[in-house]
Amino acid sequence: MLRRQDVGHRVVVRRIVGVRNERPLYSDALGELVEITETDLTIATSKGPLRVPLDEIHRAKRVPPTRRPNAADVVALELAANEAWPAPVQDHLGGWLLRAADGWTGRGNSALPIGDPDRPLEAAIDAVERWYLTRGAQPLINTPLPLAAPVGAALDARGWTARPLTLVQTAPLRSILDAAPSRARVELTRTPSEAWLAIASGRKGGLPEAARHILTAVRQVRFAHVYGEDGTLLGTGRGTVTGAGHWLGLALIEVVPEARRGGLAQEVIGALARWAAESGTSRAFLQVEERNAAAVALYSKLGFTTHHSYLTREGPTPA
Repeated sequence: MLRRQDVGHRVVVRRIVGVRNERPLYSDALGELVEITETDLTIATSKGPLRVPLDEIHRAKRVPPTRRPNAADVVALELAANEAWPAPVQDHLGGWLLRAADGWTGRGNSALPIGDPDRPLEAAIDAVERWYLTRGAQPLINTPLPLAAPVGAALDARGWTARPLTLVQTAPLRSILDAAPSRARVELTRTPSEAWLAIASGRKGGLPEAARHILTAVRQVRFAHVYGEDGTLLGTGRGTVTGAGHWLGLALIEVVPEARRGGLAQEVIGALARWAAESGTSRAFLQVEERNAAAVALYSKLGFTTHHSYLTREGPTPA
């Protein structure tokens, strides 16, 4: 049977779907294990999420991925993503990163275990807990999978919980440029407008000073604005170039509800991709929750595929 440390891995599940001539009928499902609870598990299949009650499972096991990036590629992309979302407070625990940003976003307030912490694993987790608890913050650890699977297993044993699975997806800029419409109404600026910040604040639940640092402290950054005919801001996005110029990072792609399903998100992404291409960047990445089916479907149309995934693990709350 699968366990919580199998989350984020490719699995096959054989389930009982009926009975014929007093014999059970089986159906196999293949995909990425997204969640497992005491009653059921959820798999991200090629046809969408599939929830399977545990009492219907005949057999389940982990299987090799169709393709897996090597550890160095995962580390390089995670570091590029960290450059693109720079927490104002960053510390090191050996090769691990410790990040704090006044509680604004999980990425800005979690440890990133992508190297050697220079101590045994259990001692490293103890140190992470102390670092956050002394700041009055809940300890969080982002575990890229399967790279940080040993960390995840140790956290399972400690009773740490997990937020929904996040996919780290990548695409060649060429595929984005081929698929995204090219229109002149997307305005790119070096700083966000107040209307842009208001949309971001609504999505993220406020904008403390640490948030403004994260948004603007990248050297190569652009903020996309799409305005309606009456001057109302309808769509936004943020693009950064990091990782020694190799990666366009896309974030905060947002369209106001009344303007959705009109292609504005694709226009924003296309404009940011053209800007990045002018500086020699050839690939893009983004991070999206696996359960956000609409966003995953949109990004798939632009050529994005999952490079790896991660879970944000939640430790003890401060007293």
